Amino acid sequence: MIKNILFSLFISASISGFAQEEFTKADKLRGSITKERAWWDVTHYDLTVEVFPETQTIKGANTITYKVIDTDQKMQIDLQAPMGIEKVEMNGEKLTFTSEGAAHFISFKEKQPLNSEQKITIHFSGEPIVAKNAPWDGGFSWKKDANGNHFIATANQGIGASVWWPNKDHPYDEADNGVDLKITAPKDLIAVGNGRLITSEEKEKTKTWHWKVVNPINNYGVNINIGDYVNFSEVYEGINGDLDLSYWVLKDNLGKAKEQFKQVPMMLNAFEYWFGPYPFYEDSFKLVEVPYLGMEHQSSVTYGNKYQNGYLGSDLSDTGWGLRFDFIIIHEAGHEWFANNISHNDVADMWIHEGFTAYSESLYLDYHFGNQAASEYVIGTRRGIRNDKPIIGTYGVNKSGSGDMYYKGANILHTLRQLVEVDTKWRNILRGLNKEFYHQTISSKQLEDYLSKETGIDLTEFWEQYLRTTMVPTLEYTIDNNKMTYRYTNIIEGFDMPVQIIEDGNEVWIYPTANWKTETFSNTIDSLKVKDDFYITSEKLKL
Repeated sequence: MIKNILFSLFISASISGFAQEEFTKADKLRGSITKERAWWDVTHYDLTVEVFPETQTIKGANTITYKVIDTDQKMQIDLQAPMGIEKVEMNGEKLTFTSEGAAHFISFKEKQPLNSEQKITIHFSGEPIVAKNAPWDGGFSWKKDANGNHFIATANQGIGASVWWPNKDHPYDEADNGVDLKITAPKDLIAVGNGRLITSEEKEKTKTWHWKVVNPINNYGVNINIGDYVNFSEVYEGINGDLDLSYWVLKDNLGKAKEQFKQVPMMLNAFEYWFGPYPFYEDSFKLVEVPYLGMEHQSSVTYGNKYQNGYLGSDLSDTGWGLRFDFIIIHEAGHEWFANNISHNDVADMWIHEGFTAYSESLYLDYHFGNQAASEYVIGTRRGIRNDKPIIGTYGVNKSGSGDMYYKGANILHTLRQLVEVDTKWRNILRGLNKEFYHQTISSKQLEDYLSKETGIDLTEFWEQYLRTTMVPTLEYTIDNNKMTYRYTNIIEGFDMPVQIIEDGNEVWIYPTANWKTETFSNTIDSLKVKDDFYITSEKLKL
């Protein structure tokens, strides 16, 4: 679909400092909209994959349906070594291709008419990269369950979907009409993919499971899960009617799953309230157990949090509130709205996915436990913010920004909620965001402009300060009897965000800039602090 062009703890191993980075041609081929990508618009993937657990290999074919939107004779398809393309076919004829690393350039025999719909089939096979630490260091996970059965899954957000299947591996173009995913596995196992199960066909030694997604889907959301699964389901009465909920878990964990997954309807209650309808009613909602922590695969959210609350049993906020919900159920399902419904069109803007979803944890608590719980939780997560580099990454080279995109992003949004003041308005803005950019890929700039418009606040310097620098605004102040003198430091030019202070128990708005200002109160100031909900620091200076 061509549209408009964790906490640091989670990914600290992959985060570098402020050193100037150099990018290779391979980075640009992966991260930019090359001319070999720009002329065609993906409308559908028909992906067939056979999985061989004993040899940890796969083979398959991907038929890509696309619309011709410009004239060109070469198509870029991405597939990473050691996977390889066996042949490329169009209308029953073989096409030639050349390769430059993970980028493969297919040459067509004749010019394709503008606005025509075409199909090309790419046959592939190989031994896909094994995930070292899924989901962060992604690829295939080849594990076994406690009973010795194969337990297999894919997770490839960072490394890219092209780690195991050939596609247009750039986030700006999603398949408008979804994907058909046909997974063949040993017949004693069950294969689960995205969307709804259409058919299953058994042969002597194998079984093929056909899953279908009808909505647009990002490439990294397409996933394979294979295990000794059992299934149970329920129906959720949502905003848009009945939503089918389906759960696929290892046989031994059925009892625990039935208890823990009671949080799924609670999640939907909260997120449909705050963000609007679940974006993929037609494709249903699934939780699928996997041998790693979890991932936001669209309509097939994967789960490996060991059936306990918190993040593997710990509270990321250190407030107690993080143990009131299963982190993977809430966080990864929150991505259905932010990542899968609204997707970034360049990974430099990944904060759209992670900042809003980290913030969704706070809103879940707000819905079920109240405003104080939400506030304490999101403020508690600040302990992991490092301010090592900006949240916005480098465009055109497949480079995301700092891991602070999670909880610095969440605290930026929590701060913005304070500026909006009226929670009903804030809720309507979040719901409007999901409606305005429904099933779209967008840039951070589009999102920033939308929020500025809908809040009625010029947020230009707000976004520049928080997204594109590492500086945390500092409020310097002095107190003299009944007078408070104050200013901002550590800010960009023009930053003038108002904040609330608590003066002798009273909440008062002040309007700092880079210049000194004085506020006079009716009585001598006995106590004063900045309200914790604003993501700034403060320093009381001596007179």
